[in-house]
Amino acid sequence: MAVEIERKFLVRSDVWRDRIQHSEVMAQGYLVGMQALVQGLAKSSVRVRLSGEQAWLNIKSATRGVSRAEYEYPVPAADAREMLDTLCDGVVEKVRHHVLHEGALFEVDEFTGRNQGLIVAEIELSSEDAAFPRPEWLGTEVSELERYYNVCLIDHPYAIWSAAERAAEDAGAQAC
Repeated sequence: MAVEIERKFLVRSDVWRDRIQHSEVMAQGYLVGMQALVQGLAKSSVRVRLSGEQAWLNIKSATRGVSRAEYEYPVPAADAREMLDTLCDGVVEKVRHHVLHEGALFEVDEFTGRNQGLIVAEIELSSEDAAFPRPEWLGTEVSELERYYNVCLIDHPYAIWSAAERAAEDAGAQAC
């Protein structure tokens, strides 16, 4: 079984922009109904992701936390476009920037569309307790907050978040 161990953080400044290795525009949507995921009725999320002429089908366990089972398979870009247009309840759009810091790769997602203004940095690790560098632009960790999960951003986009939801310290709010 493939396991993804990923930590997610808010970004507190634009200093990271000087360290971008490359960027890619992405669109992703979910094939499993979001309400089933949010209500805990689904064991996994199933999403399609399109980046240029590359596309993937991704299956991830519907568990909170930094470690989740994950499987990813390439699919034809034309199929992905059709799935995004016809089978998904909505689409998350973002630019993913690959940023290298002290040998560690951070993926900085700069959301567009209805999630414009949200910028989140992710780092994949070999274990939950693996050490990693913490650049000065890395803000509050939001790995456990469901409202930052891409599946939640479709149904409850950043543009309509309340002031309390935008405050990263409001760890108790799990609305999505």
